[in-house]
Amino acid sequence: MKLYLSSFRMGDRFGELLEALPTGGKVGVISNALDFISARDRAAYAAKVFDPIDVFRSEGFDAADLDLRTFFGSPTELADALQVLDLVWAVGGNSFLLRRAMRQSGFDQLIPGEVATGELIYGGWSAGTVAAGPSLRGIEFMDDPSVLADGYPTEPIWEGLGLVDYAVVPHFRSDHPEAAAADKAIAAMVDSGLPFRTLRDGEAIII
Repeated sequence: MKLYLSSFRMGDRFGELLEALPTGGKVGVISNALDFISARDRAAYAAKVFDPIDVFRSEGFDAADLDLRTFFGSPTELADALQVLDLVWAVGGNSFLLRRAMRQSGFDQLIPGEVATGELIYGGWSAGTVAAGPSLRGIEFMDDPSVLADGYPTEPIWEGLGLVDYAVVPHFRSDHPEAAAADKAIAAMVDSGLPFRTLRDGEAIII
């Protein structure tokens, strides 16, 4: 397995991802799409609602936070950190903020090669899934491109990682606050001729 792209949280094929990982494998959870939210509020949400690190640990994996801000301007150090991982898992939030973090850290230059050679699985949901496509055009109807956090450049990045050759629109026709915005994103992609796939919450794409 090279990619596991979910619409919301772990998706209904999560068992297939777990089977693709080695016993006790190492997982780096990227939460930079949430950097616009205070650390206190994020910790409270993780403790009371949902924490992907706990999910992976409960399945017997060695999971920890992989904060791309730690590697801003230090892609060589990030490359070393990726070498010991079996999976990187990018959570939902603001797709444009996540994409900025990927650029500032050099993640966007490193991950295509790691995935192509099978050295590392890339997975995630919502913003993490959106970032895997070739472009974020149309996603501005779902996520605000101007959302920033300390240490981030102001200019949005519209290019995706190019791990798949189509954009992915999450939360399509789902019981999710962004479901109506997903329809607007799709309309924009149709108008621009951008290839795309939709995902309902619970669905996942496996490559």
